[in-house]
Amino acid sequence: MEKIRVLVVEDQPKILKNQLKLLAAYPEIDIVGTAVSGEAALEEVERSNPEVILCDLGLPGISGMDVTREVKKKHPQIEILIFTIFDEEDKVLEAVKAGASGYLLKGAEADKIVESIKEVKNGGSVIQPNLARSLLRLFMAPMEGAAPPHPAAPVFQPAGSADLPRQTETRRALTERELEILQIIAKGLSNNEAAKVLGLSKATIRTHLEHIYQKLDVTNRVEAVTEGIRQGIIGL
Repeated sequence: MEKIRVLVVEDQPKILKNQLKLLAAYPEIDIVGTAVSGEAALEEVERSNPEVILCDLGLPGISGMDVTREVKKKHPQIEILIFTIFDEEDKVLEAVKAGASGYLLKGAEADKIVESIKEVKNGGSVIQPNLARSLLRLFMAPMEGAAPPHPAAPVFQPAGSADLPRQTETRRALTERELEILQIIAKGLSNNEAAKVLGLSKATIRTHLEHIYQKLDVTNRVEAVTEGIRQGIIGL
């Protein structure tokens, strides 16, 4: 089994110790380093060469957001998962903009943490349903004239239908499967969860997401869902 190299960044020793204990039970995870500050995290990245970083936002000195920004600038291949709490939605937004691949609520079960590590290592993103709507509102707030969220996902009608209503260029561009996947990830499901729901492989889900990103001119699933809601092609 190929292990995933993980760096854990957490300033509270008791929480850090607990995280390490939980992750130690999973043979597919290789903890290559730890750090209790942002400065130490940046040094540890150079020493340990992790594939995934679990990073607390509220670090002393250099914040988790700044760590994310600096790491992605120098090492774009490294994936970063942010640990957050319920009242940090604005900080989560900035972390995602800075390049984080997703976020987890503090106190998440070990299985969920490991699943999320695998998800981002394989090119996916992690959006928790608990914070998804707040995150979307923050993304959409500055958009002037944004279309209100549609009350339900539209029913896709194949090209050539006699009753096909006039659609936007974007909606015509997305296939029925792509619309379905976009709607599912809007609910906060991971690539793995979406694959199980649709009976597809994770690789197929990733391929569809890449096509969705290209067609919507976005770079990640948060932006894709936001754009889909803004244009009224999906709803929460």
